[in-house]
Amino acid sequence: MSSQVGTLLNGRYRLDAQIGTGGMSTVYRAFDTVLERQVAIKLMHREIASDSDQLERFRREARAVAQLNHPHIVTVIDAGEDDNTPYIVLEYVEGETLKDRIRRFGRLPVSEAVAYAIEISRALGIAHERGIVHRDVKPQNVLVDEEGSAKVTDFGIARTLDQEGLTADGRVLGTTDYVSPEQALGHPVTGQSDLYSLGIVLFEMLTGDVPFKGDNQVAVAMKHVREQLPDVQMRRPEVSSALAAVLDRATAKDLDHRYADDRAFIADLEDVLAIETARSGQATGQATAVLRTLPPSARRRLPVRVTHPVRLLLALAAVAGVVVLAIVLLADRTQRGTGQPRNVVAPPGLRSVSLAQSGAGDFDPPPGDGQEHHDQVRAIIDRDPNSTWSTESYQNGVFASGKKGVGIYVDAHPSAAARVMEIRSPVTGWEGQIYVASSGPPKTLDGWQRVADFTITAKRQRVQLDTARQRFRYYLVWITKLPPGRTKAEISEVLLFQ
Repeated sequence: MSSQVGTLLNGRYRLDAQIGTGGMSTVYRAFDTVLERQVAIKLMHREIASDSDQLERFRREARAVAQLNHPHIVTVIDAGEDDNTPYIVLEYVEGETLKDRIRRFGRLPVSEAVAYAIEISRALGIAHERGIVHRDVKPQNVLVDEEGSAKVTDFGIARTLDQEGLTADGRVLGTTDYVSPEQALGHPVTGQSDLYSLGIVLFEMLTGDVPFKGDNQVAVAMKHVREQLPDVQMRRPEVSSALAAVLDRATAKDLDHRYADDRAFIADLEDVLAIETARSGQATGQATAVLRTLPPSARRRLPVRVTHPVRLLLALAAVAGVVVLAIVLLADRTQRGTGQPRNVVAPPGLRSVSLAQSGAGDFDPPPGDGQEHHDQVRAIIDRDPNSTWSTESYQNGVFASGKKGVGIYVDAHPSAAARVMEIRSPVTGWEGQIYVASSGPPKTLDGWQRVADFTITAKRQRVQLDTARQRFRYYLVWITKLPPGRTKAEISEVLLFQ
């Protein structure tokens, strides 16, 4: 299906950028011209809109999710049809998917992983109470907003438990990396199946990888049926026995041994979060927000420094007010970004842009595999000239067939009107382009706006950006040609000036 960017649906919703696609629909960032706000539009593919079963599934998604009102579920705003093409209007969530987050950071902090599992299970619990099973729980279907909160989306194959006839018996729906044994076998699917899939998501958050791999989807699905989950404590020793036990129960293949409902699963996760926080003596990231929502029974496990941070800060202030002030100022700088780079002279009339400490990501869109040394991305913003991010090695310096390039981007959150980018590279002779985006980051190159072309002729190269002084959040270095005689390009730093 060709992109419909620029289309105005029903004279109201303007499609601004493609941000995702699947077998049934394409998702766009759009603008509601009536209420003047950004929304997300899920537009059904024209070629399958004539299929009555697929059309009914699409409409059923809108009806199902419209029933759900929860802070950790992406809200359905509207639904309709334009030129016989159905669409669903959803809340637009600025941020990234949980899968993207795992790819960027690898293993998440234990308390953060448990906190996300709690938020997701609370969302699923609301759906299950209304008889709706998601059936495709995976980190790709969890959005993490700018505040770090998780929101479940894509109920595209959701099904009410009292509805029959829309899914053929024995047909397996869902993603096999996270599929429950009963779903893989084509057996009846219930809320327990969603809990199994969430258990696999939790395993991936803790270890940085899915538990089973195989030559094809069927092979992976059969491992979920037949093989025991790898020992999470072997892969990550700091995981507590309490958390390992919860994970084992959530992913039990026997339904009688698995959690029977969301409430029991959530209660155990809440206890584990309190235990993990007490062990470490602190909480970071989204765990901090989730801790405030724990019931009294779980909160009693928490240390005073977590349950009464204000009281603790006042006590510290009475002892060493100046030290506290310095800590607060340092914390603010850490949250805001990497700050003013050392030994950098800005171009006349410009100043450096502060980049978020976690604000870098690799970019390898289809036909690429979605990853380009994502474990090295922080090197371009760590202010260490000796650390580098590099492309993967390509034979004879030529990208794989059909691949036009690879890239890496920086996040100038919340936005910046950058006019110059400085690229520092230990190798010269490679070529590329600079792209920008206001939101996303976009998953395909079509979602980015091109603002410069360059050839790296020096180890510190400044590139003028044709942004018309508009503000953008993401700045992408897109590498189109590798250095002569080399198999890869390298970048040690990316700096922005506005």
